[in-house]
Amino acid sequence: MTLFQSILMGFLVVCAISVSFSKSLLNSILIYMSYSLIMSMIWVCLQSPDLAITEAAVGAGITSILFFATLKKIHAIDIEKDKEEKAEKLSAQEEKEAEVHE
Repeated sequence: MTLFQSILMGFLVVCAISVSFSKSLLNSILIYMSYSLIMSMIWVCLQSPDLAITEAAVGAGITSILFFATLKKIHAIDIEKDKEEKAEKLSAQEEKEAEVHE
C-alpha cells in the first residue's frame, strides 16, 4: 500500500466517523459526498476504473442529489438556516447587552 492510498484510507475513516457525529443533516450529506469521492479515488488506485466511475456517479452524484431534494422537500434546509439566523441574532443581542452593562 502506497502512502497516497494510506492517506485516502485515513480520510475515509475520518469521514465515516464524522458523519455519525454530525448534528446537521446538510453536513452529513456533504461528508457522505466526500466519502464517496474518496472511495472512488481508492477504486482508481486499485485499478478498477469501472467501479470508480460508478461510485462517483451513484454515490457522490445521484444519491447526494436525492438527499438534497429530500431535505428541501421536508424543509430541513430552511429550518437549519432559521436556526443559524436566530443564533446570530441572539449573539448580537448578548453582545449589545454586554456593552450596556460595561
